[in-house]
Amino acid sequence: MHRHLGLFDYTLLNRYMAKGEISWKGSFEDGRKRQAYAKKIGRNWRFFDREKRYDNWEPVLKPEFDDWIELLDGVDRRVHRRLLQPQDADRLRQKIKELFPGVDVPKPS
Repeated sequence: MHRHLGLFDYTLLNRYMAKGEISWKGSFEDGRKRQAYAKKIGRNWRFFDREKRYDNWEPVLKPEFDDWIELLDGVDRRVHRRLLQPQDADRLRQKIKELFPGVDVPKPS
């Protein structure tokens, strides 16, 4: 017998980050603290942020270059630990080059 999850159940599931997500901390432009994470869905990355621990995660529709670089750093570290494939980092570097032409993207370390 299949049990369908209701809206409330999905809200609870989405409140907590899954292991495959990459997160970092920073600050908003006005200086407030910021928590951010990126989640891979298919071949696309979705970005989210919030100010405080119990705030709701809000989608970031147009992530800034710094967000992409933080994500790339996390992906590179996971490739080094063999948690992700080198192709994942290569695809991410290519995506950053497409979104921000003329900007230097760090090489893998």
